[in-house]
Parts: sequence; structure tokens; C-alpha cells
Amino acid sequence: MPEQPATTPQTRKSRDLIHFLVVIGGLLLLNFLGQQFFFRLDLTQEKRYTMSGATKQLLENLPQPVTVTVYLDGDFPPGFRRLQQAVRETLNEMQVYGGSNLHYVFVDPSAAGTEKARNEYYAALLKKGLRPTNLGANENGKRVEKIIFPWATVAGGGKEQQVLLLRGNQAAPSDVRLNQSIEGLEYEVASAIRKLNPGQRQRIGVLEGHGELSNAEAGDIIGSLQQFYDVFRVDLSKTRPQDLRTLSAIIVAKPSTAYSEAEKFRLDQFITHGGHALFFVDAMRVNLDSANRGGMLSFPLQLNLDDLLFKYGARINPDLLLDLNSGVIPLVTGTEGNKPKVEAMPWQFYPLINNFSKHPITRNLDAVYTKFVSTIDTVKAAGIRKTPLLFTSRYTRVLPAPVPVNFNDARLEPNQKLYQERFKPVGYLLEGQFASLYANRAEPGTSNFQPAVSPGSKPAKVLVLSDGDFVRSELDPKTGNPYRLGFDRLANTEFANRELVLNAVDYMLDESGLISVRGKQITLRPLDKLKVIEQKSRWQLLNLVAPLVLLGVFGAVRTWRRKQRYARF
Repeated sequence: MPEQPATTPQTRKSRDLIHFLVVIGGLLLLNFLGQQFFFRLDLTQEKRYTMSGATKQLLENLPQPVTVTVYLDGDFPPGFRRLQQAVRETLNEMQVYGGSNLHYVFVDPSAAGTEKARNEYYAALLKKGLRPTNLGANENGKRVEKIIFPWATVAGGGKEQQVLLLRGNQAAPSDVRLNQSIEGLEYEVASAIRKLNPGQRQRIGVLEGHGELSNAEAGDIIGSLQQFYDVFRVDLSKTRPQDLRTLSAIIVAKPSTAYSEAEKFRLDQFITHGGHALFFVDAMRVNLDSANRGGMLSFPLQLNLDDLLFKYGARINPDLLLDLNSGVIPLVTGTEGNKPKVEAMPWQFYPLINNFSKHPITRNLDAVYTKFVSTIDTVKAAGIRKTPLLFTSRYTRVLPAPVPVNFNDARLEPNQKLYQERFKPVGYLLEGQFASLYANRAEPGTSNFQPAVSPGSKPAKVLVLSDGDFVRSELDPKTGNPYRLGFDRLANTEFANRELVLNAVDYMLDESGLISVRGKQITLRPLDKLKVIEQKSRWQLLNLVAPLVLLGVFGAVRTWRRKQRYARF
């Protein structure tokens, strides 16, 4: 058998050098390919680290530098630290696509050296509208609470937008609410960035001429919309059809008198030709003064819109809903000295809606406030997708017209046996190509025959909510200025009416599809707390001993292999 040539030190050196050069060349090649072909892998089941296409496009086309300041730095309990880390991860991911145009910084509002400086900084944040939150969580069986500023500001181009990072349903457990907040981080930050440069402003018309909400009563929602859209008051009786076509959406806010056929025709043509509409209308007429003085009977409100909505696929029923989950009204319950004693009493005609669909408009939304709301049924409408958005609680009562309404009933304890209805829908989103109510008919007041399908027909979206007061702001009795929409003075609580309306308008008018990011879902996978307590010692011991055992096994195997290798040599 021929003898194998011995490996010389020079040969081994050349071979090792070649291996080294090959490794270096491979690394350089991978680095070059990585620069030329950008990609990221998200191995999570719900793709929590993947930015949507709309967000990527927004960040890649930033026209100017944007700075995000997050007021969530500092030492937090683990529950809050999760939100802090999620914000940081979201901004890191956004910075990948925003590049040098996106910067962010974390600030600790309580890091000032003295109490005076800290209070001054707090006051500056409050002046900006950043309100602190006292949020509690259970950590290791103990209740932990901390005052935090769950806010961020997005600044660019001389403008600034505030972003509330802690959202979600306040009635949910703290860990669920934190998870809901994390789910909405991408949308909240991206939406604020988009609002700095809204581009071409779309036009929204708020109808008037039929007792709709005044400018003061609708002041907050109009002002909120005017930050991003051009908003006008529109009288259908005085507006030409061609002028309506310049509008992107129309809002019908609590009319109290009937629309004429000619006005309804113009509204119908606007919707069937691709215009979006939001109907906040009452089914029943209620006079609060009469209800306070001794009671009244509530009868159906004749607005001449029933056939139009019926054609589109929705019917607001002539009834009123009572719900044990309700708001309050002020009632005189006695006297204190020479002054009447006023208390806030639950009023079942003011349902608090806390059940929503998983639609982007209402996902992770806080409770909303309604007054004298009615049930909504859907009817057959070809090609129309009908999505229920809002539902009453499981303890609901339905009273058909006529309905007695008396404020003194709030003094009585409600009979829970009468509240057997559950989860009644009070808001619907209709989407699709709407058929005209006047198809194969003459235009009202003329002999112009309308075809079965207009050649200018386009898909549209219609929101129907059976509460005209949903968009009405309470007025400050001293100044006459409107409070923020959804703010209840008696309960000193702000409900999410404003957010729902803004989400609905964004869903209808945002062509980029950014609102769809609100549908992002992150599954909460909590540990079994009982098992954690029972098996705590076992897992602690395993974590301490297992690494030492593995290290010992690795050392023994490595020593044996080295001995075998060099003994053979």
C-alpha cells in the first residue's frame, strides 16, 4: 500500500489561508447582496413586526425630516415596559423605511433634578394637551400604579401632532388594554405623520336647512375634520347638483324636519355616483323639556329618508332602546339648606355602547355615548356589504312607538327581568354600488326619466347610526363654547364618539388604505398564573442547574475529541 505524503506546515498554512480568504469573500459577497436587495423576515405568527404597504409608502416618500418625541422613558413595571418596548420596536421598524428623514427620541418627563423643574415640565406638557394617566397593573400578585404620560409628539415642517399611545377599551383589564394599544401603534404614529402633509384636501359637506345641528353644537367634530379636510355647510335646496360633485362626503347630523323629494333626489344621486355619506339620524322625536316637566310620548320622526335608506339596505326602526349599561342625567333628589340637591342618576335611554365589531373603524375603540337610540335592521340590497359596527349590551329593552319618556323614571330601580334583549345593532356600514331610489322613475318635479343604471355610477360607502346626538357636543354653559365631542360633564368622562367619526371618515376618504392598519391583531398569550406559582421552584432550579450541566457535558466532549485527535496525530 503506497505511503501517504506527509502534510507539511507550509501546505497547512496555504490551505488555512485559502479557507480564510474564502470566508472573507463570502461575507463581503453577502454584505453586497444585502445592500442591493433589501429584505426583512418576520417569523411571528401575526406578523407583528411587518409594516403595511401603506405605511411603507408613506415613510419612503417623506418630503421633509420628521421627529417623533416619545414621553415613555424611565423605569416602569414590566407591564408598562412592554408598551415602552413596543413603541421603540415600532419606531425602529419605521426608521428602516423612513431613513434619514425619520428620527425619534425618548424622554422621561420625571427626570428633572428638582421637584419645581419637574412640575414646570409637567405643566408644559399639559399645556400641549398631553394628559397624564394613572394606569394600574398586577405584578407578582401586587397592585402597581404609576403616573405616566403615554404620549408622543410628531413634528415636521413647522407643524406638530399629538399621539396618544395608550388607547383601547378602558373597561378591559389592564393587560388587554396595553395589548390593544400595542396593536394600534403603527396606525397612530403613521396617521400623525400623514396629517403633517395631508396633500390635496378633500371636501366634506355638512347638511343644513332641516334643523340639523348648529355650528356650535357640531363645533368640535367640524373643527376636528377641518384639520385634514375642507368642511362646508351645504343646503340641498340651494346647491346645484354639479356643486355636490366637488364633495367627497356628506354628513347628515340630526335633522328634525323632512327632506323634500327634490333634495332627497340630489342626495341619492350624490351617493350613487360615488359620494360617501354619514347619517346620524333619530328615528323618534323626543322633547327633553317635556320629559323633564312631567313626561311625554315619543312618536316616530318623519324625515322622509326611510325609503332612501331602505333602498340602500338599512331600516331604522321606530322604537327606542333602554340599556342597563347607561349614562346619567341630573335630577333633584332633595335639598341641602336652601339649595336643591342635584345627583347624577342612571338613565336607561342613554346607552353606553361598549360592544363593537372587529372592523378597522371600531377595532379597540373605547366606549361611546348615545342618546335615544333605535334598532337597525338590514334588508335585501343587491351588491351591498352590510357590516354592523355597534351593539348594545346583553341587558337591553326595546320599546316600540309610541314610547313614554319621563325623567322621573330615573328615580326608580329598573326591573332587570324586562331587559332580556341583547346586542342590538345601532350602527351599520354599507359598502358597494348603490342602486338609485329613482331608477326607472322621473326626477322629482321634472319629466327627466332616470335610467335603471346611471352611466356615472360608482361604488360608495354609507354609515348609518340611529342617533343624531352622537355628533353633538355639549356646550359650556358659561362661555357657550363646545366641549370635546364625547365629553360628559356629569360623569367627567370623555367617550370615543369623536374617534369613531374620524375613523369612519378616514376609512371612506383615505385612498392610501392606511386605516386598514387598525385591523392589525397581536394575540395575547398570558401564562397560567396558578401554574407559575405552583411550579416556580422547579423552573428556577432548572434554569440554574441546566446551563451548568450542559456546560459540563460540552467541556467533557470537547476534551475527549481533542485527546482523540492529537493522540492520533
